[in-house]
Amino acid sequence: MPKIKSNRGASKRFKRTGGGAYKRQQSHMRHILTKKSSKRKRHLGDPAYVHEADVVHIKRLLPYS
Repeated sequence: MPKIKSNRGASKRFKRTGGGAYKRQQSHMRHILTKKSSKRKRHLGDPAYVHEADVVHIKRLLPYS
């Protein structure tokens, strides 16, 4: 059987944790940062986790993660 290709865009955006969840980055950290508070920017820099309702779709995009 041939291997299944991973979705390259998804593989750059999501990483699987040891517990089986998927990490992702927050949005709104690319530009227009001057009007955002330091606290907001600091919290946006922390990784977030994919919601459990969306994990099914991520697993299909990343079959070998």
